[in-house]
Amino acid sequence: MKKKMKKILLILAVFGLILGFSGLAMAADNVNQTVTFSVSAINEISVSGNPAPMAVSTATAGSQPNVATETTTTYAITTNGTGKKITGALSADMPSNVTLKVNLTAPTGGTSQGDVILELTGGAKNLVTGITQKAESSLGITYKLSATVLAVVVALDTRTVTLTVA
Repeated sequence: MKKKMKKILLILAVFGLILGFSGLAMAADNVNQTVTFSVSAINEISVSGNPAPMAVSTATAGSQPNVATETTTTYAITTNGTGKKITGALSADMPSNVTLKVNLTAPTGGTSQGDVILELTGGAKNLVTGITQKAESSLGITYKLSATVLAVVVALDTRTVTLTVA
């Protein structure tokens, strides 16, 4: 009887091993996963720094004062949108008879609006239009400061220019 019991146990063990290995053999050789994702609207702009101070300090006799021009800064833009634009606004109006203009080089496919007078009263002005899905850097910024002979002397003053991708 002991021999018979050993035989039965051996058969059960072998059968268990076969079932165990067959379970492994039945494992799938591929599986599926669901990946959830999104892409948000991206509208980023940065500048290389602040422009150097500008001074209207010379004139040709018989003419209005010479315009001060500053071209040392650049900007970068990244957008995945279409029909975007860059606007510019001042934190405060310029003194009477003093004008600040800005001209942004357009990224590929965009259109620069040329020299645009910045002011607080008039609100944000279009500087570049028609920007679609771009990532470009080292785009030029040109500032021009002008004053007429009617402008009062300003020792030193500042304005903040805000550039916005809209």
